Amino acid sequence: MNNITIDFNKPLGKVKPMHAVNNGPVYKFASDQRITNIVSYREAGIPYARTHDASFYATYGGEHTVDVNFIFPDFDADPYDPESYDFCLTDEYLKVIEVAGTKPFYRLGSKIEHWKKKYNTLPPKDFKKWAVICEHIIKHYNYGWADGFNTGIEYWEIWNEPDLDPDDSTHKRCWGGTKAEFFEFYDVAAKHLKACFPELKIGGPASVGNMEWAEDFLKQLDAPLDFFSWHIYANDPKSIAAKTKEVRDLLDKYGHKKTESILNEWNYIRGWDGDDWLYSLKAEKGLKGASFITGTMCVEQYSSLDMLMYYDARPCGMNGLFNTDFVNECLKGYYPFKMFNELYKLNECVKAVSDSGEIYVCAAKSKDRAAVMLTHFSDDDSTPAKQTAVDLRGFENARAEICLLDKENDLVLVKEEIITTENYSLNLNLSLFSSYLIKLTKQ
Repeated sequence: MNNITIDFNKPLGKVKPMHAVNNGPVYKFASDQRITNIVSYREAGIPYARTHDASFYATYGGEHTVDVNFIFPDFDADPYDPESYDFCLTDEYLKVIEVAGTKPFYRLGSKIEHWKKKYNTLPPKDFKKWAVICEHIIKHYNYGWADGFNTGIEYWEIWNEPDLDPDDSTHKRCWGGTKAEFFEFYDVAAKHLKACFPELKIGGPASVGNMEWAEDFLKQLDAPLDFFSWHIYANDPKSIAAKTKEVRDLLDKYGHKKTESILNEWNYIRGWDGDDWLYSLKAEKGLKGASFITGTMCVEQYSSLDMLMYYDARPCGMNGLFNTDFVNECLKGYYPFKMFNELYKLNECVKAVSDSGEIYVCAAKSKDRAAVMLTHFSDDDSTPAKQTAVDLRGFENARAEICLLDKENDLVLVKEEIITTENYSLNLNLSLFSSYLIKLTKQ
């Protein structure tokens, strides 16, 4: 028998936004809209949507959307002239995100370019001018410039994965310059933007998690860093937690103790090549991917991480939330976001301990309500089910609703119990990749 202990008498701070994502829902305000996922997206309570790689997707606006080169298509134009900018489709995309009740997390830069010729990932010809262009993008969305808006976007991220490829690579997918050039570029851009908007959070650089590169970046940094964003893809939630600690320790080492650590690309990956890559894509779309999401959210809530952003809610091969062809249909990976939102709304995280390295758990409470989410995840697909006792302490005289996510059930209510004592135990059979949401309401 495996054991989980939830102690509602031991609060551990706020529930953090562990159910943020990359990209928004599929929806158009135009009359030709046919299929949308905006209702399900809204019901998941997704707090933030990062805009990276939005321009891959036609319904968002394709290559007229988000990226600096698309909003300001002629780099030789006047950055102070509103006529130099094309905001139209990005305006609509950000409105859609807001209609879903989600806050945009704006990535300044370009999508990744996997193709042979590079167009928008090359270093800007003039770093300061690029920063001035970004200044006016921010003014448009936050301060009404150029018939703009007062959206209040808080997070502005400079670039994406500049450390993906080494300096001597002939196939640089995200930053076409050298490491030294990027360091100079970031310093120029961050200094300018923070001077213009001291109230906003300016950061980056959406590192792939190359710790040697990250340390070099922090050593020489001579610019604001309100948040440090980074990425990891893995096949075990515990390895993500270990990387989180490594990043936090590095930030603290260089005096960035108040800098937020934001993991804003992550997903299940067994390997990037051949059969492992195909296996990974299939796993992300199914129950295994959902369990991995649940487990990662659980461990990261109790880590030093400040925000977790899944890649990707955009219809693509790595979207485990929605059917890519029929986005109105939710996949198994959608339900962990809905589960975590139940905890997020309760606000106060409480102590939750599992004695099994393959059972992940997280819990939260408010005055009259509480919730627990848990899952059984192992990368070994032959792992047997685990009989598990869930000990609930300090939330007596409550009704427990037990909802199940497994092969047959999509977060379906399968059992109810009345908790009458201060120490109460629920017995659950956790088949591999199954997840439970336990909702508690005071009687």
